[in-house]
Formats: sequence, structure tokens, C-alpha cells
Amino acid sequence: MIAKCGEPERRSYLRRLAALGLPVSLSAGGETTAFSFRYDADGGREMRVDTIGEPWREADGPGRALRRVEWVHVAPLLRDDFTPATLERIAYRSRVLLDGHGLVRARRIGALELDGDFDRALLRHVSILKLAEEEAQTILGGGELEKLRELGVPEVVVTFGAGGSLVLTREAAVRVTTRPARGDPTGAGDAFSVAYLSARAGGHRPISAARRASALVSALLSAAPR
Repeated sequence: MIAKCGEPERRSYLRRLAALGLPVSLSAGGETTAFSFRYDADGGREMRVDTIGEPWREADGPGRALRRVEWVHVAPLLRDDFTPATLERIAYRSRVLLDGHGLVRARRIGALELDGDFDRALLRHVSILKLAEEEAQTILGGGELEKLRELGVPEVVVTFGAGGSLVLTREAAVRVTTRPARGDPTGAGDAFSVAYLSARAGGHRPISAARRASALVSALLSAAPR
């Protein structure tokens, strides 16, 4: 696990991450990016950007730490957390799944704003692009999700919360359904990404990986306290 946080939180975060039993490389500098959340009665989520952390830099060394890693989940929180050059170094020996948060979330304090004004050069180094439906529509400006193929990424996976996912490859567009589940959806997209990438690294094809990831998210939401 490779992460970055603000200097004041470094010691606490390192201790908590190490407790997970995984190898950890933690860079620190500036502040830690932070959000606040509010859910309405219908389950709609309102997010605010409270603080903005430093982008990843060459000195943070993500490429060096990943020399023997074949599959990488890159999860920026805001646009420009990773430059094309940084992502290129990460992808030099690895296949990258990029979470779409870092493409559409404007780098501003206050109410979270989404727009599709990101540097398309980032996508040259991406093998799998994972997007929530809202992020996908922000990039497209509306229209059919199949148009996401025009981004040039070999695999694009769009998630619909508890409604499953859509897998887009050069050969097919397949909707993967899952059993309904209720629960706090915070973190469900991250869980899907990790499960999907784990399945792909384990030899599963994209559709099979999406089914496994959707089933895991459904199980997590069903088991969560209400």
C-alpha cells in the first residue's frame, strides 16, 4: 500500500495502516485532503472539499515502490493529484486501474464540483478506467455510456451503486446486475475497484471480475449496520 497524507497525520496514519498487516509506504507533506458528507432522506449525497493536499511528486517515489508490482489501483481524490508524467512512471511496469474521482473532481475548497475538463493525456497510461455513473456522465456531457470507448482505454467499468455495473471493452458492452442491497454506500466504489482489480490479477476476464466485485459490494452493504 502506497499513500500520501499531511505531515501532522503521518504518525497516526502509519500506525493505523500498519495494523492492517500490509506493507506500507507513506509520504507526507502539507495537509491531508479531507471531505465532509451529508445524505438526504432519499439517499442523495452532498460532499464538500474541506482541505486539499499536495499532489504526488517525483520525490514521493511511487514508481520506485512499485517496481515488482504487476497491477496497481490508483485512487486520486481530486484532479491533478497525479500528473501524466507521474502516472506514466507508475504504469511503466504495471497495469493501472484509475479511479475516475481524480478526473472530474475540481481542485477547489467548498461544495464538490464535477466537470470533465481534465488532461486526456492521463488516459494514455491507463489499462482500466473505473467510473461511477455520475462521473461517466460528467465526462460525456450526457449521452450513451458506450461512447466512453472513445477515450481509448482498453477497459472501462461504470458502476451504478447497488445497481451493478457496465463493462466496456473493445469487443463488447455488458451490463452486470446484482441483488439489491441497502446500507451506507460510502466506500462502495473503492471496494468494487479493489475487488475488480484483484479478480483481474487472479486471471478472471472483465465480465467475471465485474460479477465478483458487484457481489462483494452487495454483501458488504447488506452486512453493514443500518
